[in-house]
Amino acid sequence: MTILVICSGGMSTSMLVKSMRKASEELKKEIIIESAGVSALKNLIKDCDIVLVAPQIKHRITEINNIANNKPVILIDHKIYGLIDGKGALKQAMNELPGG
Repeated sequence: MTILVICSGGMSTSMLVKSMRKASEELKKEIIIESAGVSALKNLIKDCDIVLVAPQIKHRITEINNIANNKPVILIDHKIYGLIDGKGALKQAMNELPGG
């Protein structure tokens, strides 16, 4: 499974991604988790299974859905994002994918 976490420029998601990677290691599942800005989404969408969107760019969700080409796009719960809750964000992503 490959998860792409996006925000405006890809910077603010880096701490959450680090926490998500730690959580995935604890689950002993092979999950690739990357962060990027919306501008990079067109180039990265082919390589990911799901897109998690930072709450501060929820106003761009329609644009992101259009780029995502029918892949799941999930707005990260603002509490999960604010607490840098990697387990919570990973659970949110896994709940949306078959076999997650």
